[in-house]
Amino acid sequence: MTTLSKEVGEDARYDPELAHHPDRRGPLMNRRPGIKDVAASAGVSIKTVSRVVNAEEAVHPETRARVLHAIQQLGYVPNTAARSLKSGTGGAIGVVIDSLADPFFAALVSAIETRALNEGLSVLVASSSLDRDREREQLLSLVAGHQVAGVVFAPVASEHPYLEPYRTTTPVVAVDRSRVGIDSVVVDDRGAAALAVQQFVDLGHRRIAFFDRDERFSTIHRRMSGYLDVLRGAGIEFDPELVSSTVDGSLDYLSEAERLLGLENPATAFFASNAKAAIGLTTALHRIHRQNTAMIAFGDFSFADVLRPGVSCIDQDPFLIGNAAIERLLALREQPSGDPREWIVPTALLQRGSGEIEGPVAAASVRPTASARLAEGDVA
Repeated sequence: MTTLSKEVGEDARYDPELAHHPDRRGPLMNRRPGIKDVAASAGVSIKTVSRVVNAEEAVHPETRARVLHAIQQLGYVPNTAARSLKSGTGGAIGVVIDSLADPFFAALVSAIETRALNEGLSVLVASSSLDRDREREQLLSLVAGHQVAGVVFAPVASEHPYLEPYRTTTPVVAVDRSRVGIDSVVVDDRGAAALAVQQFVDLGHRRIAFFDRDERFSTIHRRMSGYLDVLRGAGIEFDPELVSSTVDGSLDYLSEAERLLGLENPATAFFASNAKAAIGLTTALHRIHRQNTAMIAFGDFSFADVLRPGVSCIDQDPFLIGNAAIERLLALREQPSGDPREWIVPTALLQRGSGEIEGPVAAASVRPTASARLAEGDVA
């Protein structure tokens, strides 16, 4: 089981090498087999495998032998924490996210569901729509109504006191956004954003747009801080005109892209603060035939790697986040902790072309070759 290296505030790091990624780690032999794999190999249901593992009598001897053979062949080791988690009244994990229309959260739910099913657990999904009252209603419905065995949620409200009566029996893990007193799985938003913006500066960009500043999210606040850190470090004066802000939960991506590119001193590079903004920006740039504009997105999205140029991005891997959240739920169910912890999942800057486009400062510093000067009539 994945472990935490440090407490909250001490930069605890989640080790992805201990994660089990069915899509990225190759065949079954390269990851830990789960109860779903045993069921498929033996040609029985997950419930039947569970009965065999728990030594229940209501299983035909021939079926039992087939399941035991599959267990031995696959090297399956029953996860006692998962079995404990399944013993919750609801036998399911509840997940509450902002919206399934958000590409990041849609991928996160898929990752959580994949891992949960591999452990023989079901998943109930609900959305908060970024409304605190709806969040409260959905969470209480899961822990009190459905009596789920654990909850993973992207918090909206700053505090959740109504969950306290259930915390001793129902583990709760926050994802994407940290909350005091709750175990959390996050990424280093500030550091990752700074890495992307620094690359623009290194490539000669001085007019870097921050695309989609949404005041509703603490994650965007931290990414904005990383952006400002780099500008200050490079001696670049902050220009509020280069910031596109969401108003009432929406942003006209096309109009904003045209505004930023039409400034007297226009933007030469774009940092898209989230995957949704990146999709809107990419669509806008292609529509106005400016697809060769430098951009880096915070978060990957479908087809980002097949566009020309490909969209460079901070890879905020939803699998690693979802896997870490499930691991923490299992650990809390097996051994409840009074000290909430934070896992920081690593990110990576994926270079695909759009983030490597040079800025005007770098381009101006490159003196043309002799052959190029002759071609232009410069014989001096």
